[in-house]
Amino acid sequence: MFQVRIHGRGGQGVVAAAEILSVAAFVEGRHAQAFPSFGSERMGAPVVSFCRIDDRPIRTHEPVMEPDALIVQDVTLIHQVDLFAGLPSDAYVLVNTSRSFDELGLGEFARRFHRDHLLTCPATELALEHLGRPLPNAALLGGFAALTGRISLDAIDTAVRQRFTGAVGEDNVAAVRAAYRYVTLEEDEMVDASTD
Repeated sequence: MFQVRIHGRGGQGVVAAAEILSVAAFVEGRHAQAFPSFGSERMGAPVVSFCRIDDRPIRTHEPVMEPDALIVQDVTLIHQVDLFAGLPSDAYVLVNTSRSFDELGLGEFARRFHRDHLLTCPATELALEHLGRPLPNAALLGGFAALTGRISLDAIDTAVRQRFTGAVGEDNVAAVRAAYRYVTLEEDEMVDASTD
């Protein structure tokens, strides 16, 4: 089973991101579940959502305490919420920012993980470019697909189009593809740097 935890703020599409990811898994013929964890939150309050993907039926329904992947939609949560609780050293981490882990004050933290499993991606900037709105959720799923290889880009595209119809869906797909390209290029640069 592959477990994902998504952190963000109310209004950023944190719940929708987990749902889109689960639909993408269904598109690939796998089992999935998605659910949020929040109280009577308001716009801008911290929100966490979970997604599980497996080739077999999923029977557990508890929150994801030890995620295989962590997506951080709002970088301002880094020093407000314990985002990294329960994160194993081989987990994937994707953070919505154009800054590096060192610039975020997380350089020492990042060195405990596999270098090729941690990446930042300017998903809000990509969303603004393609959607005209600062909604990073769909773009981050494109980055997630590129970083982890656990879901295909085509499955994410299909799930996004099911969630958002018409021009909004196509604009979101463009943001997904832009983030996928960004992460792929970043990974290639990491490989080149490690062979120098």
